[in-house]
Amino acid sequence: MMTSFATLTIGQAPRSDIMPLLDEYLPPDMVTHTGLLDGLTLAQIEQRFSPGPGEDVLVSRLLDGTQVRLASPRVEQALQQKIDWLESEGCNTILLLCTGVFHNLRAKEAMLLEPDRIIPPLINGIVGTHQVGIVVPVVEQIEHQAGKWSKLSKKPCYATASPYVADEQTLIEAALSLKEQGAQVVLLDCIGYQRSHCDIIQKQLDVPVVLSNSLVVKLAAELLY
Repeated sequence: MMTSFATLTIGQAPRSDIMPLLDEYLPPDMVTHTGLLDGLTLAQIEQRFSPGPGEDVLVSRLLDGTQVRLASPRVEQALQQKIDWLESEGCNTILLLCTGVFHNLRAKEAMLLEPDRIIPPLINGIVGTHQVGIVVPVVEQIEHQAGKWSKLSKKPCYATASPYVADEQTLIEAALSLKEQGAQVVLLDCIGYQRSHCDIIQKQLDVPVVLSNSLVVKLAAELLY
């Protein structure tokens, strides 16, 4: 039987990389985990979701750890179908495990928690006039971030390092790039980043490093009690 609280990843569930975080704040017996790509082969995923020229790119993870690049418009369309299904199964709270920007997702009755609507105003309220450095998985995502962070008092600076394939040296290079750009607070803006990624970057910068996934999961946990 499905629980009334569900997480929805754009990859495949369960997400072993972030399950420790989810289990820490979301009691396992109260939560159902589902994924947009559940049951699909890599070939099927590429056929349905591979980005075309000019399409916004999202990045996620399969059960075997493979990184996949997905076209945002087609992901959004498929997510809406998943949300409709979860509601039909009795879910009244749905936590989207993706920090990408979606414009038209809707739930009829359920509470839909979208990180791209929650995190930017929260970060804006925290950082004030400090320079924010944002780490995203792939370079194509940077140009599509402007609207998401338009309320920040200073235009953010960026670096790239995928949480799914980047080694420690890549993370160090991302940190040094943000340091050169004057970052005073760093946000790792992808659900796949973990505390270990934070630690590597913080050692190089000695500034606060924040995880988007931790922020949104902690907030979502408040709705379970």
